[in-house]
Amino acid sequence: MLVLTVLEPEGLYPDTELERRILGPGVRLLQGNAKTSLAELPDALLAEAEGLMTLRMAVPADQIARMPKLRVVVRMGVGYDRVDRVACAARGIKVCNVPDYGTMEVAEFAVLLALSLRRGLLLYHDGMRQAAPIPWAVQPSTLHRRQQVQRFGILGLGRIGTAAALRAKAFGYEVAFFDPYQPNGWERALGIGRVRSLEALLEQSDVLSIHCPLTRTTRGLIDEAALWRLPRNAVLVNTARGPIVDLDAVERVLRDGHLAGAGLDVIPDEPPQQPEPALRRAYRAREPWLAGRLVITPHIAFHTPEAWDDIRRLGVETMRDVLVDGLSTNVIPPEGD
Repeated sequence: MLVLTVLEPEGLYPDTELERRILGPGVRLLQGNAKTSLAELPDALLAEAEGLMTLRMAVPADQIARMPKLRVVVRMGVGYDRVDRVACAARGIKVCNVPDYGTMEVAEFAVLLALSLRRGLLLYHDGMRQAAPIPWAVQPSTLHRRQQVQRFGILGLGRIGTAAALRAKAFGYEVAFFDPYQPNGWERALGIGRVRSLEALLEQSDVLSIHCPLTRTTRGLIDEAALWRLPRNAVLVNTARGPIVDLDAVERVLRDGHLAGAGLDVIPDEPPQQPEPALRRAYRAREPWLAGRLVITPHIAFHTPEAWDDIRRLGVETMRDVLVDGLSTNVIPPEGD
């Protein structure tokens, strides 16, 4: 019997019974104990890998070169920007993601961020923690709007963007999206609006929620010029990837007051690096001008126990389909980046 070798370099799980059952008897599963990088693992271990399953690890070109047998990389998550797809394509290595985990969780979190800002939850929560006398009254803010008079703009209508659209629609928002890769008629199936350009989406989005992948095209896409195109007192939500948004631009447009608030589950440097951007410093210092206007969470929009179960099972099922059975499940095309 031909034996294939799959490497899980991070030692994610104390037992591998699930992986072995799904992969079948023709697959040998190896585990590493790397904490931050594939560079921590010995050449002999990497040299055995025909399949590589990673959750947090980057897969750069120099580490791909250490795996001469590598045929399939499964990134156990939706985003695949940590995998050097150019280096993989040069060797004919297939790159896969797991697009069908955490869909509901991230979509719900995006709408939650918008609602918590727009309805003043964060503002009043902070107010109730102030020193006496507590401001037991309405606090006027440009954030506060009824959902039914706002447009919820979605940049990227993939699985998560679609789920966010349906949830925002249920809360009463008018919903529109921009995604040049979605076929005509998608908006009719969902009962939402479609715009023909990013500029048009920006100009009419009272809430802009980002759901596109991080690629060469989308890196830095939401810059200062883009933020100024939003209607005054708009809210920005990002649960996709931090580098899509210029954080320094967010600070400037928030400080000006043109942008009413922002909810960021992702930032460009994760975890935050020193020196920190001005916005992070102001946020951690609880500067009064940001009260109730900004929330930053540590890339946890996906998190539920059920989502963790999904990512483990679906990740190994993808590896089985592609490496063992020769299918194209969740394979990312090498072009179109």
